Amino acid sequence: MHRRSLLKALPAAGFAAALSPPARAQSATPAVPTGWRTFEVTTRIDIAKATGQAHLWVPLPLTQDTDYFRTLSNRWSGNAEQVEMVIDPTYRAAMAVARFKPGEPAPALEVVSHFTVRERNVPLTPGAGMQATRDELALALKATELLPTDGIVKKTSDAITKGARTDVARARAIYDWVVDNTVRDPKTRGCGVGDIKAMLETGALGGKCADLNALFVGLCRAAGVPARDVYGVRVVESPRGYKSMGKLGDITKAQHCRAEFYAQGIGWVPVDPADVRKVVLEERPNLTLNDDVVKVMRTFLFGNWEGNWLAYNYAHDVRLPGSKGAPIGFLLYPQAETADGRRDALDPENFRYKLTSRELSA
Repeated sequence: MHRRSLLKALPAAGFAAALSPPARAQSATPAVPTGWRTFEVTTRIDIAKATGQAHLWVPLPLTQDTDYFRTLSNRWSGNAEQVEMVIDPTYRAAMAVARFKPGEPAPALEVVSHFTVRERNVPLTPGAGMQATRDELALALKATELLPTDGIVKKTSDAITKGARTDVARARAIYDWVVDNTVRDPKTRGCGVGDIKAMLETGALGGKCADLNALFVGLCRAAGVPARDVYGVRVVESPRGYKSMGKLGDITKAQHCRAEFYAQGIGWVPVDPADVRKVVLEERPNLTLNDDVVKVMRTFLFGNWEGNWLAYNYAHDVRLPGSKGAPIGFLLYPQAETADGRRDALDPENFRYKLTSRELSA
């Protein structure tokens, strides 16, 4: 059993102070490390040209232990007037919320999180997955601003799942439809927006993980299958040697959301159709869904996740505590506001934030 601790550093003027990928296996269940691995992720934020009073919101790892992820500690330091951990009452999403003195010329915050993660494998057998409460299931069926469950979403879901009698069958049909009909668009900013109604209405089924996995989640919910996005960031290379699916060190742009659905009698089942499309686009030139390297991951990512990822939260339509701006669709990136308004979270060079990861010895 791991003990979760929360270490709050007092405001201070300053701060305390690539591996070769393994050979790719050619089966759906290759031999990879299945034990717990411990990592440290540091998020450093410096707000340039701040005006008035600056505020920061930094996503923190999951507040609840799971069968694949456990938060060990969070701590922070910097020159904020006040920093506190706030937990969203609806989704239990945790964030470090920092407020700086008005006129502070160089607002800065560093957040360090320690966590342990392992491979997630859920066979489609009775009781194999984590169980959910009634409230969790209700939330995983609820429509959100970007995930409506009526209109064209419901119509599309009904067509995809026609004849499917079980949660697994409906989710599998939707998973295959998303993999077969979407594309990863390298021009999409960040992880995408996740506006599934607009995607279906326009027929523009391109994007990145927050678009493609949101499509899976929304279509599942419209079919009566509880499902949810899980937002996070990759922290180390793929244990299967997929160059497109992880990195260690500078992970400032390694954010990635995954998805899971709930099957009655089984529990939560991990999936990631967006990563199948990522392999097609990025693993090597001219791949198609018919190539073995893609088929392996397509099979694996229905019921499994690689253990190289920090999980933040499941939250949608997030109101940032103390913010004067509108809610955000999901909490995946650091957020900042000054008297001039909200900074562009998808522009880390100008927003001035950096995420780094390192694996800790056992």
